Amino acid sequence: MNDRSISGLLPPSPSAIEQLIAIVGHEHALTDPHDQAPFLREWRGRYVGRTPLVLRPGSTAEVSAIMEIANRKRFAIVTQGGNTGLVGGQIPAETGYEIILTTNRLHRIRDVNADAGHMTAEAGVTLAEVQARAAAVDRLFPLSLASEGTCTIGGNLATNAGGVAVLAYGSARQLVLGLEVVLADGRVWDGLRALKKDNTGYDLKQLFVGSEGTLGIITAAVLKLFPAPATKSTALVALPRLDAALQFFRAAERAAGHNLTAFEFISRESLNVVLHHVEGARAPFDTLSQPWYVLIEISSTAQIGEPDDLMQTVLGEALENGLITDAVLARSISQSEALWKLRETLSEAQRFEGGSIKHDISVPVGRIPEFVARAAPIVESICPGCRPIVFGHFGDGNIHYNISQPLEMDKAAYLKLWEPMNEAVHTLVTELGGSISAEHGIGRMKREALTHFRSQVELDLMRQLKQTFDPQGILNPGKLI
Repeated sequence: MNDRSISGLLPPSPSAIEQLIAIVGHEHALTDPHDQAPFLREWRGRYVGRTPLVLRPGSTAEVSAIMEIANRKRFAIVTQGGNTGLVGGQIPAETGYEIILTTNRLHRIRDVNADAGHMTAEAGVTLAEVQARAAAVDRLFPLSLASEGTCTIGGNLATNAGGVAVLAYGSARQLVLGLEVVLADGRVWDGLRALKKDNTGYDLKQLFVGSEGTLGIITAAVLKLFPAPATKSTALVALPRLDAALQFFRAAERAAGHNLTAFEFISRESLNVVLHHVEGARAPFDTLSQPWYVLIEISSTAQIGEPDDLMQTVLGEALENGLITDAVLARSISQSEALWKLRETLSEAQRFEGGSIKHDISVPVGRIPEFVARAAPIVESICPGCRPIVFGHFGDGNIHYNISQPLEMDKAAYLKLWEPMNEAVHTLVTELGGSISAEHGIGRMKREALTHFRSQVELDLMRQLKQTFDPQGILNPGKLI
């Protein structure tokens, strides 16, 4: 990132740093490089930054006081949750001028109201803890990600996280009722309303959801809770071709309706990576003879066993129609977990295959087979022998099109192809009416790409919002726009 991304901003002075330390206390202000290290590197190692100070505020009031000083003295603040982001949005620049504000001490669950169907959680609460607290009162918070033990609610909302349950429940944007946000100048917007209908002007909370910390700092949220499923049925099925997945999805959707809670598609190459590298992963079939697989889940809140019956009906009809060639139906919770492990460990397993050029994209559901067919020769022309690892959330069109390096190629040399590979894939995505970022956000990685794949009107509106909410440009500079 070059200096223009922090144009007009100043390095924090020693006196300002002392003021900030006084707000949170010395034990919650990290200045030692060793202590700072976990906050400076994203987990893939693509982005590594520097900072004079990591602040760990313990209340909204402390966040407010920090921002008031930063705004007045014009230095940058980068907000960080669980540091699980994949586009560099949570990492400070290499200049060493930007201060990290981590929300990991904002970890209280302020209220759980099972009867009304909502929970108020602070930004630093992990997604797994929110899920557990909901389950403790027989409710469900449906957002589910591979990183849920580490990622935080604030980060989930700031990036509009998706995950495997989007098909039935929507992304993070659909799961929030209200927000508490600290603005760039230190003012606090208390929008912690548990209303499902509120038509009094602009829906301000939705401006902050997905804004990646560039408009304000989310400090707490009112989250929707749902009836907990009483029963689930999980199956992994083999398909002879990808266009059969579209037909299979439509058939399952017609039969199960809103009870179809997951429909994940996985290439044979992707499953082989997991089976090769993940301890305890077991092949669901004697041989992986088909090119494509789908992990399907049907749920019900009723205390009866109809998901299994419905699943068997769906699978039976698909077999008769030639849409699938084989299926494994989980007969226990442990078998269901084993099937899900094949999907949830995929990103981690791919790390052992050398360099990987990532694409988190979406296209209209009906064009997924076309995208996959057309993308393969495009990436092969850029790097002969590269290996597409393809998987994703079929029901919402979200494809993780991750391309592993050729086996004998030098990793560093391969990763130099990141930009031309991204540009080629994103050009195809745009041609098909898709998005260059489905759920990971823009961050630093896709900032320049955004200017090529969004209209000037859209970019102007985004910049005007940024100017309105953060006129000094101190919130996460150089990210998103």
